[in-house]
Amino acid sequence: MFAASAILAFALLADGALAAFGLTTTSDRYKVDTNGGLVFEVNKANGDITSLLFNGVEYQGTSKASSINSGLGTSSVSAETINNKYIKITAKSNGLPVTHYYIAKPDDPTIYMATYITGEVDPGELRWLARLQTKVVPTGVHGDVGNTIGCTAFEGKDTFKCTNGQTRCKMYTSDRFIDDQVHGVSGSNAAVWMIMPGTAYETSSGGPFMRDINSQTGSSDQELYWYMNSGHVRTEAWRFGLMGPYAMKFTKGETPSTNLDTSFFSDLNIQGYVPANQRGTVSGSASGVPSEFEAVVHWYNDNAQYWTKASNGAFKSPSMKSGSYTMKLYKGEYEVAKDSVTVKAGSDTAKNIVSAEPSPSVVWRIGNFDGRPQELKNGDKIERMHPSDSRMGSWGGTVTVGQSSAKDFPMALFSKSGGTAKVNFNLASNQVRDLVLRVGTTLSFKGGRPSVAIGSWTGQDPGAPKLIDSRGVTRGAYRGYGEVYNWTVPASALKSGQNTLTLGVYGSGDQDFLSANYIIDAVELQGPAAS
Repeated sequence: MFAASAILAFALLADGALAAFGLTTTSDRYKVDTNGGLVFEVNKANGDITSLLFNGVEYQGTSKASSINSGLGTSSVSAETINNKYIKITAKSNGLPVTHYYIAKPDDPTIYMATYITGEVDPGELRWLARLQTKVVPTGVHGDVGNTIGCTAFEGKDTFKCTNGQTRCKMYTSDRFIDDQVHGVSGSNAAVWMIMPGTAYETSSGGPFMRDINSQTGSSDQELYWYMNSGHVRTEAWRFGLMGPYAMKFTKGETPSTNLDTSFFSDLNIQGYVPANQRGTVSGSASGVPSEFEAVVHWYNDNAQYWTKASNGAFKSPSMKSGSYTMKLYKGEYEVAKDSVTVKAGSDTAKNIVSAEPSPSVVWRIGNFDGRPQELKNGDKIERMHPSDSRMGSWGGTVTVGQSSAKDFPMALFSKSGGTAKVNFNLASNQVRDLVLRVGTTLSFKGGRPSVAIGSWTGQDPGAPKLIDSRGVTRGAYRGYGEVYNWTVPASALKSGQNTLTLGVYGSGDQDFLSANYIIDAVELQGPAAS
């Protein structure tokens, strides 16, 4: 009986299931046993992870390693055990401005990480990429939206069409940074999660509503990402310094908490880490945002960014690095106030912010000026599929004020596909006067901007907006700089009774959905109520 038990114990130790917390060094690898079911190995030449053994099952993909970007290349890699409580592996790239850290704790199947950069990283993006085996974690973030198995690339190398007319793209797995503290891939026996707790995004770029790739499912590899910076609908310059802390956690399927404690990083000599006692906060009230919209407060400067959602009009920021910040208030994602504030270490700064959004009298409005097109036609689908997807509704079309709803009005217009959008509306005699037409957009592609006409009047071309050199709506993005256009419609173009507004697109671009286009936030005609 004793012999049998000893043999079983030896077998379990051999596969790493019961081995004690510790670090083992071989000629080419560092091997870390967390004593929490996870054993991982790091290549001593480049810092890549080459094995991820969880409860005796290998999750690491077989063709490529898990790493920053596609690997740091030749690196100086070192490992140490600190106070018998932490194992720290440091990989400093010889050719890139990147130092990457792996941290392990006893009895915890989690790889804690941080990435320090001193410049932009070729090829223009910074990401953690875990290449896992699809056969053990087949379900990607948001299900199959990034599953390209059996589908054919039709736009670039990253957007695919399947035989049933549905579309797939790894960009469709993205979520807004403000909402994305945990995302993961899963299988029948385990799940692997990225956790971005607290101030993990503080040195990334793009603000609270930035979205980026979270996963991609292929026939052999399930790719799990955390994007820190990229050129995907980029609206802001890179920040440099420490990205994170963040983590990759293995579970038996359950979703981990977003409240991951990383305060122990202060004991680990991590370059660029700023502990809590060297930070401050901002608290106050955010007022003037209608209750049906989220009130989001955003702080940023060249070195850091933070955000929070107000609750019942009150807010408190995350712990922020000291310094002066621009402070913004959003109604949903639509900017309604801008101010500044200075944060001091060890202090909570009181600062209120009030919406400055005007409230003009309107004849009619389609949609909401909230920085998002979700309430418009196809707006509920665009984050997860291509405009040509078989599940999409038609593009273009005609709506009638008082009879149609926002869901009948297209969330985007394209210069070479889908046609124009028309709005039929009635005016009373007292409304036949100079009126203001306002068109809010959230993202432009290839210089696309609104063309507008009512009766014999055609609005002046407002000129191409600031270029974002990245595909947008076809890869699920809807947010750019958010241009708002205004025209004065002369009384001579209007009449008592029915009038028709025609919206089209100035700009050319390529074919179909890659032609010049823009995404609509809302459209309104400002003027007096009928009498």
